[in-house]
Amino acid sequence: MTELTALQLVDGYRKGEFSPVEVVQAALHRAEEIQPSVNAFVRLTADEALVRARESAERWRRGEPAGLVDGVPVTVKDILLMRGGPTLKGSNTVRVEGRWDEDAPSVARLREHGAVFVGKTTTPEFGWKGVTDSPQSGVTRNPYDVSRTSGGSSGGSAAAVAMGAGPLSLGTDGGGSVRIPAAFCGIFALKPTYGRVPLYPASAFGTLAHVGPMTRDAADAALMLDVISGTDARDWSALAPSAGRFTDALDGGVRGLRVAYSPSLGGQVPVQPGVAAAVRRSVEGLASLGAFVEESDPDFTEPVEAFHTLWFSGAARVTQNLGPHQRKLLDPGLREICDQGARYSALDYLAAVDVRMDLGRRMGRFHESYDLLVTPTLPITAFEAGVEVPKGSGYRRWTGWTPFTYPFNMSQQPAASVPVGLDGDGLPVGLQIVAARHRDDLVLRAAHALYEAGVAHMAPPPRRTA
Repeated sequence: MTELTALQLVDGYRKGEFSPVEVVQAALHRAEEIQPSVNAFVRLTADEALVRARESAERWRRGEPAGLVDGVPVTVKDILLMRGGPTLKGSNTVRVEGRWDEDAPSVARLREHGAVFVGKTTTPEFGWKGVTDSPQSGVTRNPYDVSRTSGGSSGGSAAAVAMGAGPLSLGTDGGGSVRIPAAFCGIFALKPTYGRVPLYPASAFGTLAHVGPMTRDAADAALMLDVISGTDARDWSALAPSAGRFTDALDGGVRGLRVAYSPSLGGQVPVQPGVAAAVRRSVEGLASLGAFVEESDPDFTEPVEAFHTLWFSGAARVTQNLGPHQRKLLDPGLREICDQGARYSALDYLAAVDVRMDLGRRMGRFHESYDLLVTPTLPITAFEAGVEVPKGSGYRRWTGWTPFTYPFNMSQQPAASVPVGLDGDGLPVGLQIVAARHRDDLVLRAAHALYEAGVAHMAPPPRRTA
């Protein structure tokens, strides 16, 4: 039961094959079982979840479900507000006291559709890096090898979905933070077009920050996006509702689509052989399904310095009101980038914005020739847990090993990570699919075609709990 998708659960509820109470109990049991070894949760909400599951079961008994995901277990990254408990954002500087009586827009939409929240998942402090460890909640580990990282910053969500503690999770992505852990943990994740999913409170990282679904497959992500997308009065930058349902657009296939395959961004990125081979096989799968595929690289050089200016400035903004004692409580790496971010001038920031706008222009022109861009999600598989960068890599910051992800936060394009197999060490590999802004439907459609053809799949992680 813990390995079923949300769509399968809803179908089972409709047919009376099982009840939301059974499903939620199984998800909670699985969450408790994996927590000692994987550390995916900061809080489980078992009592509340079981109350909501019983209410859902009664609605299904009457044939009156509240919405598209009534009775489906959902987890939420502890960056997003969820009423009834604190949102600590991985930081010992956030006060537990408070009313905590408001949902983030995406959480509110899921609640309206009858979702059952089983817990809050781990994040690095304020979601600042591409792995998940924090002073507040410790280290989150990889379901396939607990000596390795889950990735981040939505690592707890990825691990929870991979291990069966609910098929749906809400993550956030400012530089790859749903796609990185999805690739490392063998699940699907979508960073939608900026504004497709409303965000409140506004992120200090500004318009780099997206909210996205983390799921077992593309069909569940489309279902979840149907629920959480649209407008919310609290987010001035939210897009208008989509013209149709994303689930209705899944079945178009890829025949005739123009696909650019960039294995290394024009030789800029060294990619592990096992990753390169798995990605190439999946690209061949797209071609076999009728897509027109050719090797072609987007016209940009790595914009890491501009991204750092935007990202580090945002981190400095998050922490600017902390006193000396509170600053000592911060993750040392976060403290470093905050100090650097505080030294940037307004002109430095605007120069980075210029780089970002030029990147957006270049990608807009690129998509006049190609419907989709495919790349590895990451050039590597999961490395040792508890560090920001792989030992011996020479990288200073997490952006060194995530060159395929953060550019598309700068350009605000939809981008997904699709699991396309394991490397020689049994670790998951992700394929990234990118489309022009507002073409989330194309990303989901191509990913779904790969699942339907068996090219994309989630290889179940070992069921160990220690």
